[in-house]
Amino acid sequence: MTPTPSARPAADRFHPRVEANLMVKVLLPGRVVGAKARDLSMAGLFLHAHPADTLRELTLSIPLPDDREITITCSIRRRTAHGVALEFGTLDWDDFLALARFLHPRLP
Repeated sequence: MTPTPSARPAADRFHPRVEANLMVKVLLPGRVVGAKARDLSMAGLFLHAHPADTLRELTLSIPLPDDREITITCSIRRRTAHGVALEFGTLDWDDFLALARFLHPRLP
């Protein structure tokens, strides 16, 4: 049986995660909520937050230090006691490059 992407061990991930420790904005209808991203990759992030069980997607605004702020809609892939694992939707080219600039120097 092949493991699902959310169940794969870190060594099997296609995009390595890096410690992020970033504050991000969760854009909800009529309000913005701050939350902390624990780690980040080119494919998604882990967010220390507990969105309503009825939500399947979140829109985030991620301010990348010394660069731009990217806005992306993410799918909730896994819920834990500590937060949610999110998978990024489609990034535009400029946001993709900004994310790569942030991650590259932090990769092992």
